[in-house]
Parts: sequence; structure tokens; C-alpha cells
Amino acid sequence: QLVESGGGLVQAGGSLILSCAASGRSFRRYAMGWFRQAPGKEREFVATISWSGGTIYYADSVKGRFTINRHYAKTTVDLQMNSLKPEDTAVYYCAASNRGATMEIDGFDYWGQGTQVTVSS
Repeated sequence: QLVESGGGLVQAGGSLILSCAASGRSFRRYAMGWFRQAPGKEREFVATISWSGGTIYYADSVKGRFTINRHYAKTTVDLQMNSLKPEDTAVYYCAASNRGATMEIDGFDYWGQGTQVTVSS
């Protein structure tokens, strides 16, 4: 089970930290990722980190502003979001992959329920 937290309303230029807590199975050897889905749009890749933390990918749209990290014996994953823009508004989803770090939605096997992030202009 994956549970996201930390979403909310923030002004443009502000920061938020999203957290994903994993339970019910051992996700320590899973790559973890964050995706987002804005109203009327398809779900898109945001960031991913391998089980070791040694491989990280970011979407071009968030590179330099967002940072993904693993913590606590690698059962939680955070997404630090800085310099937020209105176009970052979306439901953010945490996901786990047993096929290594990937930017492909189909590469992820487990998904959280999502947390809403709203950035006002």
C-alpha cells in the first residue's frame, strides 16, 4: 500500500513537500516514482528514484525545481517541490516499480490514491 501526504494550496513561487509511505509489503527493493495528473490531461511522469537511490530521473518541466529522496530504510519517498508554478497544479501520485527506475507509467505496479496540489497565481 502506498499513501501520499503533504498536498495543499500554495502560492506561485512557494514550496511543498510530498511524502509517500509504503506499507504491507517490502518496497525497499522497488524503484519509486511520482506522477501527476491535471484536470483534463493524461497522467504524466514527474520523477523516479531507483531502490538504491543511485539512479534518478526528472521530467524536464520540473528539473531544477523538484527533488526526489528516499528515507527511513527506503520505505518512504519524498518529493520536495520548490518554485511552484500554477501549471504544477495536479493530483500527485506515488508509484512503485519492481523493474527499476523508469519514466514509463506502464513500468509501475503499485499506485497510491493521490494528493492534490494547487498552486495559485
